[in-house]
Amino acid sequence: MKAAPSPLTPADPPRPGLRERKKTKTREAIRGAAFALIGELGYDAMTIERIAERAEVSPSTVIRYFPAKEDIVLTDEYDRPMAAALAERPDGEPWPVSVRHVLCGAVRRAMAEQPEVTLVRARLLAEVPAVHSRTRESLSATGRLLADAIAARTGLDPDGLEVRVATTSLLGGLLEATAYWAEHGHTDDLAALVDRALDVVEHGLPTAKSRSGGHRT
Repeated sequence: MKAAPSPLTPADPPRPGLRERKKTKTREAIRGAAFALIGELGYDAMTIERIAERAEVSPSTVIRYFPAKEDIVLTDEYDRPMAAALAERPDGEPWPVSVRHVLCGAVRRAMAEQPEVTLVRARLLAEVPAVHSRTRESLSATGRLLADAIAARTGLDPDGLEVRVATTSLLGGLLEATAYWAEHGHTDDLAALVDRALDVVEHGLPTAKSRSGGHRT
């Protein structure tokens, strides 16, 4: 018989119910089918009908989970871990340090856990206008997460202009770093590019001399 958790240690998080596990399995099957078809046929030839056939579900099921095929190739699986990581940063740590740590960590985790998927997403972001546009729309949840974190660290209103501008700048930096990475053949370290983008957000444009010297402190 399993012993009750100590009051000094957190209990294991509850396992998702059968319904939620089935939903997760279906979402993963649809996404897996979509990425396989992109590799075989290309993005334009990847239709909802073909995705449904490959995933062994109906087209209406695909649409119920993902209203547009652009949604299939986007991701929200890192939002909750990012929120948890932000909450665990030390009290009193400047918000740019916390955000930099968490964003770069999320990028490194994506590259470690799903390198091929991350490469495809970045390429589509750079090459397919509909994916680029949908990505900007889907960043609203991540933006709220960052806005709340910045507000908690600064005491500012999360819906105030200053926080909204800061949040939009951060998300824009993340988006453009990813597009730049894809446009230049994935030859650079993506986390390092995100770090450079956050430098611009935090400090402004570098001078020609400091640009050749690398990261600013």
